[in-house]
Amino acid sequence: MKKEQLEKVQAEVSVWTYLQSLPPEKNNFKLKILMQEVADTFLIYSYENDDLKRKTTIYYHEETKEYKLLVTIGLTEFCAIEYISESLDKLEVILKERFDNLLGDISHFNRDHISSIIEDKAIMDWEYIDNLPKEIDGFKLFISPKEPVKIINGSYIIIDYCDFSKESNFIIYYNVFRDEFFGEARLHRIPEVTYEYDCSELKDLEALLAKNLQVTLHKIREHI
Repeated sequence: MKKEQLEKVQAEVSVWTYLQSLPPEKNNFKLKILMQEVADTFLIYSYENDDLKRKTTIYYHEETKEYKLLVTIGLTEFCAIEYISESLDKLEVILKERFDNLLGDISHFNRDHISSIIEDKAIMDWEYIDNLPKEIDGFKLFISPKEPVKIINGSYIIIDYCDFSKESNFIIYYNVFRDEFFGEARLHRIPEVTYEYDCSELKDLEALLAKNLQVTLHKIREHI
């Protein structure tokens, strides 16, 4: 960050009374005061649950001149757009309204909060779920179709095989807007798109997984 911008943000955060009122723990997430510059961001604080491999981070983004909230679930990170704010005062209002519910949603699966499109697609009741191995070539099943995870742009993670020690994984997404399943590998957090899983029906995805999943994870293993 530019020195003058960093100093401005540090000054704003230093008098942010909301920060001083935060409890050391919320919903089994532990508070960490960060106050550190990382690239073009200034990290303010996070709530983390190491056992669940989930956390939320409040930060300032120099490029957009905004305060934001980053959600981390396993090896997946995304900015929650409803928290983007031009000032700490506006961010504080949103945090007071929404943050407890956010922690609840990322710590405990709630089927009532899942899109009706996911329900209609019968992803959570897919019989093939029981055929998914718990581990393949050292990659453990971190997210199952039984408990899909909503991220951004209408996408849900329905399958995620992770090797956290290598920061590498393979994900199957479903996008509710496009009615499409698709895959993505990450090698040391660097994404690599694959088109081998593109389809719109569970029966087609089932066939593609049976044919390709073990091969895909073996290839990732060879390159990490």
